[in-house]
Amino acid sequence: MSAAPAAVLDAAARRGWSLAVAESLTGGLVTATLVDVPGASRVLRGGVVAYATELKASVLGVDAALLAARGAVDPEVAVAMAAGVRQRLGADVGLATTGVAGPDQQDGHAPGTVHVAVVTPEARHVRSLDLPGDRRDVRAAACAAVLSLAAQVLGP
Repeated sequence: MSAAPAAVLDAAARRGWSLAVAESLTGGLVTATLVDVPGASRVLRGGVVAYATELKASVLGVDAALLAARGAVDPEVAVAMAAGVRQRLGADVGLATTGVAGPDQQDGHAPGTVHVAVVTPEARHVRSLDLPGDRRDVRAAACAAVLSLAAQVLGP
């Protein structure tokens, strides 16, 4: 396990912030990775796997018009998912992943197209990636990417 999950949890704890996670292509991997760290419960509120597009709207509050116009694989959708899970689960920080794990394209996006986001009380951050590898590789790299972004945003 990389140091990022522990760093994210420690940085959030130092700020007195709680975390929530919204996942699509990672299917719970980000939340599970955070839960692997002893003491995660001090800041982790929970996670939502909104794999189906309509759940991004109904469960996470992503604007249906945005989803209709851009599809689920979009940087603005990633930010909206992070903001939505933050609000829905009553957390200070929301993390989100959306993209195409493969092996097939989705809505014209190639496998490996991934967007990760972190929303804090202070700012919204998003990173768009083109990840190599098979389905397992893309999902693992997307998990690592959102945790790396969160570690960077939350600071040492």
